[in-house]
Amino acid sequence: MLDAPITLGLLIANVAISLYALTADVSLINELSFRPRRIEQDGEYYRFFTAGFVHGGMAHLAFNMITLYFFGPLLEGVLGAGAFLILYFGSDLCANALTFAMHRSDPNYGSIGASGAISGVLFAFCLFAPFAKLYVFFAIPMPAILFAVLYVVVSVYAIGQREQGAMGGIAHEAHLGGAVGGVLITIALVPAAVGEFLRAIQQVL
Repeated sequence: MLDAPITLGLLIANVAISLYALTADVSLINELSFRPRRIEQDGEYYRFFTAGFVHGGMAHLAFNMITLYFFGPLLEGVLGAGAFLILYFGSDLCANALTFAMHRSDPNYGSIGASGAISGVLFAFCLFAPFAKLYVFFAIPMPAILFAVLYVVVSVYAIGQREQGAMGGIAHEAHLGGAVGGVLITIALVPAAVGEFLRAIQQVL
């Protein structure tokens, strides 16, 4: 991990802030969470940044951080530290931007977690290695590109099923926004990623 300083720093920051909020000051979760109505009415734009550093529980935190641990160093090695930092926070911003657009009029909506940023990292990885084998839920083998397609389909479907004002559950719009953002940001940073992706497809076909 020492050769991936940005990933290491993000892991430490996420774990430290989330554990403090979960064990020492639960009110911090609400104070840092992403709340579109509060942002629009009260100008609390800091929530676009802070919501990604608090999680709803140990399982939520562990799943996101394990994913970052496995994929972050690989992408940081390919992109470089600065570009990886842009990818991570850019994906998180895209995730929150879509969430804001969809829930800005909902006074009850709130979300937390680094899932949007992690989605961007995963989909960026798919550009460079679309047929790498992923293990969904750490057990089911699946090519990265198939996982990406299913991920988008499930997220879009779930968004359509969510009731207005519903609390809790999975923030699928954040996953979708982060995934799309991750792909677009990666292409902007490394245009050659498109060629690598197409070559990998052609080799299989």
